[in-house]
Amino acid sequence: MTMNIATLDKLLFCHIVTCCRNHKLTQFARAVSTTGDGHYYVYIAVGLLFLHPQGSQFFNLVLVSYIIELPLYFLLKNSIRRTRPCVAFAGFESGFQPSDKFSLPSGHTAAAFIMAGSILAIYPVLAPIAFVWAISIGLSRVALGVHYPLDIIAGVGLGFGTVTLAQQVISF
Repeated sequence: MTMNIATLDKLLFCHIVTCCRNHKLTQFARAVSTTGDGHYYVYIAVGLLFLHPQGSQFFNLVLVSYIIELPLYFLLKNSIRRTRPCVAFAGFESGFQPSDKFSLPSGHTAAAFIMAGSILAIYPVLAPIAFVWAISIGLSRVALGVHYPLDIIAGVGLGFGTVTLAQQVISF
């Protein structure tokens, strides 16, 4: 018996959601997911711009990364149009309202990996913390029922890939 990737992705989603259907874990996932909201990235980048000698390098890398990532993100989201699991599974209640109706790629995960990749490039000593946090953002999105694991993997690739490309564009 062979299993296709989409089936494996749905089974893994169901397993993760089942394991996380604990009130405290759901609250924790929601809190972690919230740290991935876009306005926090602006605060961090602008704060470092004014407060740290390498802040302008960080700010520029983050800015160019988002300039590359956002059009790609919208193109992928609106071309692939994968229905979110909280909508696709009849009777499933996520208790969480996603920002749009399509799931692939995960924008929260892509943004978190832009930040983690930028931190790796400019503040490498903080990279392990940044990557644990970015992975947590992705996992929280699955636990909340708004993304499949494959959406997270696509978000990781999109986010980290755009930082790599942005480094080439601004000649790091």
